[in-house]
Amino acid sequence: MAESGVNRKLTAILYADVVDYSRLTGIDEEGTHRTLSAYLDVITKAVEGEGGTVVHFAGDAVLADFPSVVVAMSCALAVQRDLGARNAEIPDDEKLQFRIGINLGDVIVDRNDIYGDGVNIAARLESLADPGGICISDRVFQDVEGKFNCGFEFLGQQQVKNIERPVPTYRVVLDGQSSTRAKSGSKRRRKAAVTAIVAVTAILGGLGVWQTLQMEPAQPEPKQTGLALPDKPSIAVMAFNNLSGDPEQEYFSDGMTEDIITDLSKVSGLFVIARNSSFAYKGRAVNLSDVGRELGVRYILEGSVRKAGGRIRINAQLIDTTTGGHVWAERFDREVADIFTLQDEVTRKIVSALAVKLKPEEQKRLTRKIVIDPAAYDLFLRGLEPLRRFTPETNVEARDFFHQAMITDPRYARAISAIGLTYAMDVFLGADVDTTETLQKAERFVTAAVKLDDTIPQVFFALGGVYTRQKRFDDAVAASRRAIELDTNYADGYAQLAGTLIQAGQPEEGLEAVRKAIRLNPDLPFFYLDLVGRANFMLGRYDDAAKAYAKVVERNPAFLSAHRGLAASYAYLGKMDEAEWQANEVLALQPDFSLEKELLSNPFKRPEDTKRYIEGLRRAGLPE
Repeated sequence: MAESGVNRKLTAILYADVVDYSRLTGIDEEGTHRTLSAYLDVITKAVEGEGGTVVHFAGDAVLADFPSVVVAMSCALAVQRDLGARNAEIPDDEKLQFRIGINLGDVIVDRNDIYGDGVNIAARLESLADPGGICISDRVFQDVEGKFNCGFEFLGQQQVKNIERPVPTYRVVLDGQSSTRAKSGSKRRRKAAVTAIVAVTAILGGLGVWQTLQMEPAQPEPKQTGLALPDKPSIAVMAFNNLSGDPEQEYFSDGMTEDIITDLSKVSGLFVIARNSSFAYKGRAVNLSDVGRELGVRYILEGSVRKAGGRIRINAQLIDTTTGGHVWAERFDREVADIFTLQDEVTRKIVSALAVKLKPEEQKRLTRKIVIDPAAYDLFLRGLEPLRRFTPETNVEARDFFHQAMITDPRYARAISAIGLTYAMDVFLGADVDTTETLQKAERFVTAAVKLDDTIPQVFFALGGVYTRQKRFDDAVAASRRAIELDTNYADGYAQLAGTLIQAGQPEEGLEAVRKAIRLNPDLPFFYLDLVGRANFMLGRYDDAAKAYAKVVERNPAFLSAHRGLAASYAYLGKMDEAEWQANEVLALQPDFSLEKELLSNPFKRPEDTKRYIEGLRRAGLPE
């Protein structure tokens, strides 16, 4: 409920309109009306068949909404293909064709109708579509790419009537073959993502992961179902809806949600699902009971965030997925300056509702006064978005935000730690920097953050990554262990620990750590599987290693680490044709690959581990 008492909701909006309707009625008014009536029946049936609702008809136009953009897209494709078949035998100048626009937006609901910029943008997108075609906004594209047998062509930033900001727009190519421009753009985006993934894998000893890394071009592996509930209260926090009326504020609602997840994760009496898995449901209409089964949790926290001027409002509710009942619900209305107090209050309310007993240090943490400049916090959240894009350019952009946050609040430990992480990322992303000097900068910032606040798990996560790259394996393991001591539900912290343990010569312990990471993050990132492959390889279980690496390659064919692991594993298994094939894949992805460079970028503590790995690559035919 908005502040004014007006009902609002986030919904997928489809707007369809006939091309040249006035001209067609001038040629044959009754015939055109009969055809329109029949075609509107087709659209209505398709909308209702996909679980959508026809909101209203306006002459020759149709407005409908859907619980998700995926089903809206499915409906639009079905409609255009059906009407295209019906029009096939009709002369071009007599065809009755619809244009369709699809957007995801926050709308006002009033008298069984919907209003607002979300609807206006869908209507403007419709006007940009070809006859018989579909145009979608970038927000829709992000969720539907790769899910349908069609192509997409980026039309650029479109300035549309009565909308202040340009709208990133895509044309849907219905024949399944996108234009050259779309292909090349997709290829550039994928290449950038691949480069980033390979580089970030190198950052933390070839195996660690940054908390927010979730980029992969392939579709994710289906989530596990029917996971057993843990022996303590278990919870997943869904991405809070942004009700600020400004899509640009999405970073803030996401950041708020992540911080609530982090705060709950630090309570040892709770089992908390990782951000990656709960955010996988963002923007989708879901059954919370199904979510509970898929993630193996009993409780779901969902809500919304509205930030306006100097105030912030959060609506939150805690659901028991086994009964569907509300355990707790409340609305919080505060000054933005009180944001951290608000987050702690939400955490305390949930802990109380679930009757979780806090340890003395946890009780102290939840009652202490956190003093951070709200402007610095906002800058920090803004820096996270470019950081997650993992390119040298966006890494610099992120560092600028973190630097501004530090200048605004010189004691903001997380921002200072993040600056250190970006310097480490410079090395791992292949930026033109001096490796030794840059890693020293990274260490200085991260250790300074530790001195300011040694209770932040992400600070020790970053420190573990820097130490691994510096071949300080014992220090890396100690820092990684400290991160999960501070946050027993830190999935990526366990993955980080797994990576450092494997590189430090403790693969069995590493395998156990990654198993814990997977349970906390069931919608696991593909690089968790890379950890499984690496641990098994170092244990001499080459068949198990090859199976894990093969799953990584299946999900992300351009992930270099898995091809290297497969090449070495197949070589030890005596499958030389497969080993040679994987070696060729390595060289295709990294033409300047050499065993010497690999030793520098992927160090091991034990000489026998180095020998095992390099010998496998050598047998596969990779160059010295």
